[in-house]
Amino acid sequence: MEVLRIILTQSSANYKKEETVLNKMTYPLPPFSTIIGAIHSACGYATYHPMDISIQGKYESMHKEPYTDYCFLNSIMDDRGILVKMKNGNLLSTAFDKVAKAKKPQGNSFRKGTTIEVINAALLQEYRDLKDLSEKIAEFKINRIDKVLEIIKKRKKTLATKKTTSESNSPAAQLISKREKQIKDLEKIIKEKLKEYENQEYKIPYSKFASLTTSLKYYEVLNNVELILHIRSDKNTLVDIKENIYNLKSIGRSEDFVDVEEVCFVDVINEIKDEMISEYSAYIDYELVKNEYVYLRSKKGTPADGTKYYLNKNYIVEDNKRIFEKKKVVYASKYAAEEGNENLYFDISKEKSYIVNFN
Repeated sequence: MEVLRIILTQSSANYKKEETVLNKMTYPLPPFSTIIGAIHSACGYATYHPMDISIQGKYESMHKEPYTDYCFLNSIMDDRGILVKMKNGNLLSTAFDKVAKAKKPQGNSFRKGTTIEVINAALLQEYRDLKDLSEKIAEFKINRIDKVLEIIKKRKKTLATKKTTSESNSPAAQLISKREKQIKDLEKIIKEKLKEYENQEYKIPYSKFASLTTSLKYYEVLNNVELILHIRSDKNTLVDIKENIYNLKSIGRSEDFVDVEEVCFVDVINEIKDEMISEYSAYIDYELVKNEYVYLRSKKGTPADGTKYYLNKNYIVEDNKRIFEKKKVVYASKYAAEEGNENLYFDISKEKSYIVNFN
């Protein structure tokens, strides 16, 4: 069977585990969905092209790389964190200006200037003016608007009572209905004008401010990575991948750049004369290990360990949510096999040979 073999190298990479938060741990090899997504992007595919992937490789070492994690609080806190103004009030991103920073865990006040480090005095004054305006609007509602609305409420109640004592469609009833509409329209105008003023002068400008906390976290980063990919698909898709593989710029993080060392069509076979031991680590289908098509300890005595993973491959969309197909695999090194099946093959070449397990 003819398949596509691709050999890639990366000086560094993080294949982030979805469930990790404090420390962005990495898979030892990129998951199937990561490779498939990268290939689809390189080929410019807008729809899914079915393909099966064999992923194996190795890395030289691993280190931890620090980064600053930004966490925006659900509400603006006057006494803690870092007060910032967003470039775009509709987005939480790193596009912001720092306004002031609290010096203590609690007991600070950006508005009063208590135990804070001022970073941008003009923006801090803008924040304080908006807080003052909020209080003025609240006072205006209580002292003016609420009193007017209470008078309107009483007037509406009086008219409703008069309406019950008037004959239907009589001139008096029609006059009452007309007056009711005028009062309701006035009530609506008062509320809309206040809401419009509050939105434009306070809520929209204030929404651009946010409370931010930062913490030091870490990436696990693999060093000097070598990846060997075997791809099984229809001929047209494989040709597309071969022609567009150099559009593949990174795998993992955007800064985890890729060098394409080799891309070629190869024939893989099911049968070999003797047991083959892989020099690479790989994701092996759990059923192949369970049914002893693949040995985690070679018959020749080579020791090997395995770690079980459930990895994403492709997905379908249901109710606007991605539902991933999960593959149960064992990550193993120095594994061995002596015969193949419909998903287990051998890539034999003069320079190097590979055990190929399509998932």
